[in-house]
Amino acid sequence: MVQAPDISVVVPVFDEEGAAPALAREIAAAFAGRNFEIVFVDDASRDNTRAVLTALKGEIPELRVLAHRKNSGQSRAIRSGILGARGPVVVTLDGDGQNDPADGPKLVDALLAGPPELALVGGERVKRQDSQAKKIASKLGNGVRKRLLNDTANDTGCGLKAFRREAFLRLPYFDHIHRYLPALMLREGYQTAFMPVHHRHRQTGRSKYTNLGRLWASLSDLLGVMWLQTRARNPQGVDEA
Repeated sequence: MVQAPDISVVVPVFDEEGAAPALAREIAAAFAGRNFEIVFVDDASRDNTRAVLTALKGEIPELRVLAHRKNSGQSRAIRSGILGARGPVVVTLDGDGQNDPADGPKLVDALLAGPPELALVGGERVKRQDSQAKKIASKLGNGVRKRLLNDTANDTGCGLKAFRREAFLRLPYFDHIHRYLPALMLREGYQTAFMPVHHRHRQTGRSKYTNLGRLWASLSDLLGVMWLQTRARNPQGVDEA
């Protein structure tokens, strides 16, 4: 039998044939010496993303490639990867290469060094390599979200996170859930923590999001998560008599 990995690195990709191969190699190098797998989830790309990743499987034996039959968005791709993951600890990062895979192991180490209640360690991007408009929109959005949800997170837009797979599977799923993981983990009674991570320029391809598109989605998502918080009841653990 093939030994199950300790860590599953999940990467959602859509039209990233230029960035994906180099990113896969970086992830393999960053986690070398650990028991890990890499799960790329191709969200029905229109280019050769799936083909270039599949061609790397001989070079990177830890690499797995899952593919959506229909484009379903980043959150669904992340969830598909987590459902297919075999490791109890999941690391997620964006498929555009802007997250530095070298930061992944330190998030995992911080997660495993914490108490059992610590379910998520998120990255917080320093020296962001984005346009000024994106930086302003992100700062505003993070500030509003943090104030309304009280989730203690300064940068939920950072795709680099390490968390316990079991904890994620307990959360209610909805589109764009990846931006609300800290709030939802807290709602479920878990603890969260955050660490600074690097951020890099996008080298290939283009962003799949616009500030206006994010604004409209964020408004309805915020209201939904606020409603979920009001409907939470935590038993503080379960004992068997």
